[in-house]
Amino acid sequence: MPDIGSVLFQISIIALPVVIAITFHEAAHGWVARRLGDDTAYLQGRVTFNPLKHIDPVGTVLLPGLMFLTTGFLFGWAKPVPVDFRNLRDPRRDMVWVALAGPGVNIALALVSALLLHVVPLLPPYVGEWLGNNLQVSILINVILAVFNMLPLPPLDGGRVAVGLLPDVLAFPLARLERYGILILLLALILVPFASREFGYPVDPLRWIIGPPVDYIIDLIARVTGLS
Repeated sequence: MPDIGSVLFQISIIALPVVIAITFHEAAHGWVARRLGDDTAYLQGRVTFNPLKHIDPVGTVLLPGLMFLTTGFLFGWAKPVPVDFRNLRDPRRDMVWVALAGPGVNIALALVSALLLHVVPLLPPYVGEWLGNNLQVSILINVILAVFNMLPLPPLDGGRVAVGLLPDVLAFPLARLERYGILILLLALILVPFASREFGYPVDPLRWIIGPPVDYIIDLIARVTGLS
């Protein structure tokens, strides 16, 4: 039987960075939307660092935990921050800034986590081990979250950025994909890898797509912050 202390240690070094990453990501969307003219998220109490306001029981807890245990990959979602794009001063332009806010904050958190790793050797061994593991997971989680959300598929942030920047002839068809976006992602994340393994030809399209940029950004952060 696994030691309860070891189990709690493992849970804490994964759960804490995930909750912080998701909370800051969602709060950033609402904060930027308010600055650009839409108070919807603020009035609903979503411009906050209280994680309980952003956690979705299935998308933030159940599904990520199940996927991590079965595939080693983390995927999930928080409660979407409500934004009424009609209230933005320049809806099409400002939609891009609102969408970029979440991934931008995640990259900032990854940079801060990398810088804080320089403090770890100064701490008592057990505290340093716990904090060091948290910070390393934080870098990975935040970069994955940023890269994944920048995939150009609505309702992901990258999809909204693409809709805001592309000409109408491309933006409108892409925007119409939003209702099917989560289904497409679930197929790519779960069904395709599972079915391909059953047939003996492992295919993991999402890992192939986001893996290289995640590795590149983590390496860049390490060099910028003096970790390598």
